[in-house]
Amino acid sequence: MGFAMSKVIVRAELEKLKNALKENNLQDLSKQINEELKSLSSTTLDIAITGVTGTGKSSLVNALRGMGDFDNDSAKTGNTETMKKPGKYIHPVFPNVTVWDLPGIGSSEFKANEYLQKTDFAKYDFFIIVASERFTENDVLLTKEIQEMKKKYYFVRSKVDQSIQAEERNPDFHKEESLEKIRQYCCENLRKAGESNPRVFLLSSWNLRGYDFPLLLNTLENDLDSLKRQVIIESMPAFSKEALEKKKAAMEALIWKLALVSCAMISQSQDSALLVPELHPCGDISFLAATMKKFCQVFGLDEESLGRLAHRIHKPIDELKSAVKIVPLASQITEEFVLHLALKSDACRVLMAVEFALDFIPVLGSLVGNGTSFATTFYMLKSFLSDVKEDAENVLAKAAE
Repeated sequence: MGFAMSKVIVRAELEKLKNALKENNLQDLSKQINEELKSLSSTTLDIAITGVTGTGKSSLVNALRGMGDFDNDSAKTGNTETMKKPGKYIHPVFPNVTVWDLPGIGSSEFKANEYLQKTDFAKYDFFIIVASERFTENDVLLTKEIQEMKKKYYFVRSKVDQSIQAEERNPDFHKEESLEKIRQYCCENLRKAGESNPRVFLLSSWNLRGYDFPLLLNTLENDLDSLKRQVIIESMPAFSKEALEKKKAAMEALIWKLALVSCAMISQSQDSALLVPELHPCGDISFLAATMKKFCQVFGLDEESLGRLAHRIHKPIDELKSAVKIVPLASQITEEFVLHLALKSDACRVLMAVEFALDFIPVLGSLVGNGTSFATTFYMLKSFLSDVKEDAENVLAKAAE
């Protein structure tokens, strides 16, 4: 960002802070935001994937966790049902997200009218019902049971890529017409099951960009509360530029709050070793390092996520790492890195200009002695987030080559 633009952006964020202070004093606002961030870090999301055996449930479980079917700790795929209880699959990067692979409905052990009770339905935030080629009687029964329990559910027609591939041999084939035919078939059966406003999402777990996966995520986000919405945006795979934009917007909305809490922490700290030298006032260094590390993880710029992606697309991990040109990977972000970033930033000197600081000393002075600490922290996080997104786009491009 140019110096003039950075000052405009930071000034706009400080105006948000000033507006928030109209209803709270600085200490109370900092405490309130800190509690909000703690609530976010402890918010859990439990997603239940259910349906008839062989419909691709396990592949969807893996896709939602940013994994392939053959990765370590992936849900095992296949047409033979062996589960006696729900399979618990914790997200490999965000442990507050759990995807549950429920046993296939309709077996002798899991009859439809007893299914939800046996699978502990109350603990899930929502259900995703997965069906493939045919809409079965068990799909109808399961839909009715979930409706009666008044739980949220979403109907997914899986393996759409296989269905389209099979129809391509028809000389009169038109892809959009075929997709609409599949969608209408599912909607008609859901209406028969008592759903007045059916929503059907056509998916391929092997091609998340190709069909309705983005629409499904948008729908989930709109239906969840604000904390769980943030969690699902952070944890979902970075599979497209649109997904990266959404992740960036979600993290940007937190930056002024993170900067305020960071500066409040430094004002309470007695450990001068954590302070950036006076010429580059900044927030709590360990807090900033943890925040930057999380930014990288949200965008898939960590060793484990890149390794899974490399395995899935059959490319060497070093080839993907070569696309990460601006920021370090998550594991390489240390307090020393943050200090170095602050010290080398010419923008920090601009943001410390007397004419800038004078505007906000009355508002932020009690945090660290002058208003520039908040501005510097905000600018560092804002710039770093933009760099993370750019590197994540580079990885996407490299993966598509």
